[in-house]
Amino acid sequence: MNSYVTGAAIKALREKRGLTQRQLADQIAVSDKAVSKWETGRGLPDLTLLESLGSALGVSVAELLSGEQVTNQNRSANPLRGKFYVCPVCGNVMYAMGEGVYHCCGVALPPLEAEESDGEHILRVETWDLQTLVSLDHPMRKDHYISFIAQVRFDRMELVKLYPEQLSEARLSYWPGGTVYAYCNRHGLFQLKG
Repeated sequence: MNSYVTGAAIKALREKRGLTQRQLADQIAVSDKAVSKWETGRGLPDLTLLESLGSALGVSVAELLSGEQVTNQNRSANPLRGKFYVCPVCGNVMYAMGEGVYHCCGVALPPLEAEESDGEHILRVETWDLQTLVSLDHPMRKDHYISFIAQVRFDRMELVKLYPEQLSEARLSYWPGGTVYAYCNRHGLFQLKG
């Protein structure tokens, strides 16, 4: 794990809730001296306390660990407002329709920001017989490849995972009006809006 709850985060969240160190300590059954040590960086809360600490501070354990409070602005769960996340350690791919704090292999994952298709990553889309073929001219070597191709529409998302030494193409269902994405393991996420 590359991060742990910080004293600054505990103090900021405690003050935001209008709690004294004593009041917070009473809620989670520790001494106010323990809370003081956490907030001044002279100690860390035990893992077994994180759930009750998060509850007392009004945040999830993930928010407590990241030090950032997450408010999901995407209440309607519109896939078009979703984000892709890729683990740099294992390559795991996640897609979330709302804001959140996501971790894989002990690493906090930032949401990928999609760029428009560029000269090296030109997405081609062909449709026929209720299918869409998305392809691009791209190396598919073990050190440089397209990891996935996906399409997102207002009501659904479809993803095809690709691997080195395959073709850099995917057959998807035909959905007019969506956005097509391709993720290069070296250059990031590219999109082509439909």
